[in-house]
Amino acid sequence: MIRSVDAPPEITGAEFAAISALLHQRTGIRLVPGKETLVMGRLNRRLRQLGLQTYADYVRLLHEPDGQELHRAIDLLTTNETSFFREPQHFDYLRDVIVPGHPDDRVLRLWSAASSSGEEAYTAAMVLAERPPAGSWEIIGTDVSTRIVTGARRALYPLEAAGRIPPDLLRRYWLKGREEYAGLMTAGAALREHVTFLHANLLHDLHDLGRFDVIMLRNVMIYFDLPTKTALIQRLQEMLHPGGHLIVSLSETLNGIPSRLRMVRPSIYRLPAGARD
Repeated sequence: MIRSVDAPPEITGAEFAAISALLHQRTGIRLVPGKETLVMGRLNRRLRQLGLQTYADYVRLLHEPDGQELHRAIDLLTTNETSFFREPQHFDYLRDVIVPGHPDDRVLRLWSAASSSGEEAYTAAMVLAERPPAGSWEIIGTDVSTRIVTGARRALYPLEAAGRIPPDLLRRYWLKGREEYAGLMTAGAALREHVTFLHANLLHDLHDLGRFDVIMLRNVMIYFDLPTKTALIQRLQEMLHPGGHLIVSLSETLNGIPSRLRMVRPSIYRLPAGARD
C-alpha cells in the first residue's frame, strides 16, 4: 500500500512506545496502548511543519540535547481540560471550612498544582476575594506546559467560558473585551494581583515554592501509575502546613498510597494539625 505524499504518517508500535516512555520519564504521564490515534492527532501537524516523513525521525529529534522539541511535544501531548467552578463542592469547602479555620497571623497560600489554563486558580481567587481570610492570601498556579502557563498569565478566556461563573462574580471580577478582544473576557486586577503562574514539573522537587495551606491536585493522578502517585504524594505532604489540605478530584482517591494525610471528606485530605512543621 502506497501512502499519499500529503497523507499524515502512521505511528508504529515501537515509535508509540518510545514517545510514551519519554513522556512518562519527563511528566509522569503514561500513554497506554490504544492511545496511538490521540498521539497522531496531537503530533501530525508538527511533523508536517518540520517536514518529517516518519515518527522515527521525530523520535530522534526528541532526543536532541537541547530538549526544545521534547518541550514542544510535552506541550502538545498533555491534556488541559478544565473549566471555572469545576467540582464546585471543593470551592464550597474552601469558603466554608478552610477560610474560617485559617490562622489570623499567616498568609493563606493555595497551590493549583496542575493549573492548566488557569480556570481553577481564578475560581479559587474569586472565592477568596469574596470571603477573604483575616490576613492576606495568594495563589500559585503551576503547569508542566510552558504554552499553557503563558496563556494562563494572559488570563484571556472566551465569553462562553463564563457560563459557570455566578453573574454577580462575573460582574465584579471580570472585564469584557472590546475591539481586537471582542468575544473575550479577562480577569480584573482584584484577582490578578493575588495569582501567579509558574512553569513547573510535578516530578521535580518543588520545595522552593514554600509551604501551602491548600494544594489542589485535581484530575492529574489519573494519568500516573502507582509508583509515580506515591512519590508525588510523599513530596506534596511535606509542602503542606500542619492542618493543611490536599484536594484531589472526585474521581480520584489516595487509597493504597501511604501518607500522613487523612480523608475528611471524599477527595479532601488533611495533614494532621499536630504534624511537625
